[in-house]
Amino acid sequence: MYVACSSLCFGRYSLTDALHAISELRFHKVDLALHESGPHLRPSEVLADVNRSAQILRKANVAYAAFHVEIDAPTIEKYRETMRAVCRLGRWLSVPLVNISAAPLGSDFAEEVIRLTSLNRVAQAEGVMLTVETHSQTITANRERAVELCRSVPGLGLTLDPSHYLLGTEPTQDYDSLFPFVRHVRLRDTAPDRLQVRVGQGQLEYGRIITQLTRERYQRALSVDIRDTPVPEFPMEPEVRKLKYLLESMV
Repeated sequence: MYVACSSLCFGRYSLTDALHAISELRFHKVDLALHESGPHLRPSEVLADVNRSAQILRKANVAYAAFHVEIDAPTIEKYRETMRAVCRLGRWLSVPLVNISAAPLGSDFAEEVIRLTSLNRVAQAEGVMLTVETHSQTITANRERAVELCRSVPGLGLTLDPSHYLLGTEPTQDYDSLFPFVRHVRLRDTAPDRLQVRVGQGQLEYGRIITQLTRERYQRALSVDIRDTPVPEFPMEPEVRKLKYLLESMV
């Protein structure tokens, strides 16, 4: 295992400055957000010119652990086309996996299996792994459904974001059934009423997560994913550094 950093930790920076800040903090790799409504490189820009996107990202002289992708497309065909461009960019930059969101809560499970099977073929054709993230607003909020998705779509993995299981009136740190399918991890400290708090003020059990991952012989990234906001509640860089050192002391 190694510790990476999400580019969303520096969402108020330009892409170049965000990647520079992550490099200055001596992270091994970057978990790069490609969000259509995000502050940095957008999936539509990748689709418009994959070569230019690759040049921009190579120029930063950093390695990438994963792409965190949110595509806004009017049709499934356009979504697939954009996804193919993003996965191709991943192949060119030796990015091992691309992460997307699962369907919202209440969506038809069978239809989601069909959608993810199609997108998984796109990713596999470009030699990258597809994962869906665990999130309180998608069908992966149900841990059994998340496992069933992975079993129904061969090769599909999970990006574990345990904060979303700590939220709400019934917080839990019991997601052991997910670990055999986890291919990427994003971490921040969380309280039942707040997704993000200062490191040490929440309830996330980092040691337990790392122990479970070790049992599964997990060798991939632990991404620091403390989200920068337009009006942050606390200074971002010291918290990012603190969580980096904490995680590195455990792996």
